[in-house]
Amino acid sequence: MSAIKFYFPDSHDYVDPSFDFIKEIGNEHRVRQRDDHYPHEVFKHRPYDGMLVSKAIVDGTEKGTSKYTIAQRQRFFRQGVKRFLRLPHDVPVMGDCGAFSYASEYLPPYTVEEVAEFYDTCGFDLGISVDHIIFAFETAGLKSKKVQGDELIECKRRKQLTLDLAGDFLKESRSCRFTPLGVAHGWNPESMADSVAALQKMGYDRITLGGMVPLKTSDIMRCLEAVDQVRNPSTQLHLLGISRVEHVEAYKRYGVSSFDSTSPLQQAFKDSKKNYHSLDGQSYIAVRVPQVDGNPALMRAIKAGKVDQNKAKVLEKECLEILRKYEKRQATLSDTLTVLREYEVITGIVKGKASLLPQYEQTLGDRPWENCSCDICRTIGIETIIFRGAERNRRRGFHNIFVLHEKLKKGLGLLENKQLVSA
Repeated sequence: MSAIKFYFPDSHDYVDPSFDFIKEIGNEHRVRQRDDHYPHEVFKHRPYDGMLVSKAIVDGTEKGTSKYTIAQRQRFFRQGVKRFLRLPHDVPVMGDCGAFSYASEYLPPYTVEEVAEFYDTCGFDLGISVDHIIFAFETAGLKSKKVQGDELIECKRRKQLTLDLAGDFLKESRSCRFTPLGVAHGWNPESMADSVAALQKMGYDRITLGGMVPLKTSDIMRCLEAVDQVRNPSTQLHLLGISRVEHVEAYKRYGVSSFDSTSPLQQAFKDSKKNYHSLDGQSYIAVRVPQVDGNPALMRAIKAGKVDQNKAKVLEKECLEILRKYEKRQATLSDTLTVLREYEVITGIVKGKASLLPQYEQTLGDRPWENCSCDICRTIGIETIIFRGAERNRRRGFHNIFVLHEKLKKGLGLLENKQLVSA
């Protein structure tokens, strides 16, 4: 069986190829989307199988603004999705509506006709039907609560609305060039399976399971097991926006052929410990060296007279210098940690919580960037594990995407079903 396919959602995630890590400046005349690089332009080998673009990201909604500027939006429609993203013609692009952006609304802000035209005009390969997300879910375990009352009524309304829209979308897509995917929503495994059965009856053989973002691995598995009882052998499933990617390879047995996620990217700068991923499954914390002039909390402490700005700047510089010396084996691990500890104290990182030095010791001691074959680690080395500014943090996120894709290609990290259920 072929490897499960990974689609990377577009959200203007790119890096400045001109960025100087020593001077910490880039080309001031650059235009970000035009001149900066997407992950597939950073690596020699693309770190995902396709991309996903949400209509809400491009067009916005009545109550939400687009992430695209007016000029970018016009160019997107003029050039088409693949040329805009600078993707090769044979790389598939999937479109969805971005249901999270209008989750609080009574109805989706887009019509079936508008969405189908968006996908077809812009050259999408795959288009997901209009949906309305269901947040409530009856999780497994002792803390599980039944969805009932008004909440259940709303869940049923959204489920049926999504199915009705999927029926209309399938008819509308018959004259279009993209492959349609129906969306299944539910508040428990049984209602999710019921949605899948209804979509198959309409004629869908490619179905996305929505509302996966907040679910634990065990709940995703429960849904897949229930869906598998009604799924036709030829039906392919796509998991929409999952945050739990550690065991995604094991989902193949239930008909999952693809998924999309930004989790590896976001963990690079949002997770408290697992910022840098490696192929052997080990995750490392990134070494925090906050910018004196760019860290809001530190700037507030300086203005309040709690931190000496000059001393902070000296220690900030010393941290970066000794980390680079450590990479070249010109400084010991002990000396490096001593300098990091001084800056950790003065910046207030450890205020009210334990020091991060033990985790730093493991990261620096293992030197994982030296064992990584990705183009980012080979190019910028130890800068990859320094938690500091978007250019480093986003590159570390790109590295994590690379690691995930390599694991998928090699079938690494498979766990038994019993282990997944308890996750």
